[in-house]
Amino acid sequence: MKVLVDTCVWSKALRYKSSDLEIAEKMKALIKNGAVVMIGPIRQELLSGLSSISQFNKLKDILSAFEDIPLESKHFVKAAEFSNICRKKGIQGSTIDFLICAVAHIQNLLIFTTDKDFENYNKYLSIKLLS
Repeated sequence: MKVLVDTCVWSKALRYKSSDLEIAEKMKALIKNGAVVMIGPIRQELLSGLSSISQFNKLKDILSAFEDIPLESKHFVKAAEFSNICRKKGIQGSTIDFLICAVAHIQNLLIFTTDKDFENYNKYLSIKLLS
């Protein structure tokens, strides 16, 4: 099964510290198996705020190896629906978080994240988190 990797996981894997060994190992296995997919907003978050053009270009080249899921209106509509469902239950989230949930739901993907907000979304949305 393909896996949509959240920005927080990418950041930990790319900045690898010994405390993130488990995440780095999971990412390595997913990449080796060709399971990792990407969406444009995550790519943008990862590339934003880099201090040098050489860092930007290096990361852009690394990320180019990962398939982009083409985003369509149905993804954004589902993201809005998911946001509304969660808001009615008192759960707030970011636009990108709900877009990740929507894409994963529609494309039948697992979500790999360390963001605890997704555990709250998972109570009310039809998403699958990588354990």
